Amino acid sequence: MIKNLTAYTANVVFALTFFLSSPLATAAEPKQLPVGSCSAGQDSVFEADTQWLKLQPGQALGDVTAVVVGKANHLWVLHRPASVEGVDPSWALPPVVEFDDKGFFVQAFGGPSNQYEWPEREHSLAVADNGNLWISGSAYLDLEPGHGDDMLIVLDNEGGFVQQIGQRGASQGNLDRENLDAPADIYVDDTAEEVYIADGYGNQRLVVLNEANGSFLRMWGAFGSDNFPQSAAELENMPDSDLGEGPASFNGVHGVEVANDGKVYVSDRGNQRIQVFTSQGEYLAQTFVNPDYPSPLTAAGITFSNDEAQQYMFITDWGNNTLEVFDRLTLEHIGRIGQAGTKPGEFLGPHLIDTDSNGVIYISEVQGARMQRLIPCQTENGSVILW
Repeated sequence: MIKNLTAYTANVVFALTFFLSSPLATAAEPKQLPVGSCSAGQDSVFEADTQWLKLQPGQALGDVTAVVVGKANHLWVLHRPASVEGVDPSWALPPVVEFDDKGFFVQAFGGPSNQYEWPEREHSLAVADNGNLWISGSAYLDLEPGHGDDMLIVLDNEGGFVQQIGQRGASQGNLDRENLDAPADIYVDDTAEEVYIADGYGNQRLVVLNEANGSFLRMWGAFGSDNFPQSAAELENMPDSDLGEGPASFNGVHGVEVANDGKVYVSDRGNQRIQVFTSQGEYLAQTFVNPDYPSPLTAAGITFSNDEAQQYMFITDWGNNTLEVFDRLTLEHIGRIGQAGTKPGEFLGPHLIDTDSNGVIYISEVQGARMQRLIPCQTENGSVILW
């Protein structure tokens, strides 16, 4: 069993990257897609909004790690209450917060309970069609007995306990079918009644579970392989795969998203790439995300445009503070949005993302401790500029 050392150094890498200027690449810079006002006469592709969430007096959010769109375009946000700064600590909302389609606060719940083992470091959530919320944590250095977020928690949409999958600090590595090892992103495929887990902070695999009871169904590694590294040294010195460029193992499996056509997109953050699979784990293709930029931790969250073909794929580059735009099917890199900063359209630690039925993109920012949304601009005939 190994622990992902690359993920552990994430905060250190971010601190160094923050003080660098805008990312520099050895190749030609991608096209910068303009973000500004969608009013007539502007050439903006998106309009950025950082003030959409309407918290009530005495409420505060800490590091915002995940955002997901539920029914009626309600927004579910996961944050870290322990990270709230600059206000009375009692203002910190519980970790799971629901907002309506206008951004108004609805409810908040979650946190330590005698019914389940709440994650020590909140990381991701997903919402199922039945309203259930799947929640993960990324505390994986279990240096003491009883530590390590090696489980998933499932709550209903009012905070009631549904089930726990795995146990704290119990992971036995990549071949373990009972526990995870600090899982990152989660995607619920309600049609197939399956849940995809990017099990990538401590392990190097994608896991698929039964939605109803959490039982193990299947798993795979980079390029669809089931040959996992057995030590940190083996992971560090992993040779390239015979199937394509780059190491034969994942190194920081961070994001997962399933397209309408059934293709599974996985962000391999430490290897700066996105890999594409069938739902059964057959490797199809890959593309790289800013491999030559200052921070090596690039591809994090994934979402798609809401047109019928889901033509565009949006990927957060966590370490370099940008949002990258790709053609979903060809994997061509189209352009970039943003840079490091706190203004609308800029990012600090852009993490997990989602898209609503209107094509609005929601981005959680960890170091920025906020949720930002990008509203697509439209042409005179009502079509969105990008699609």
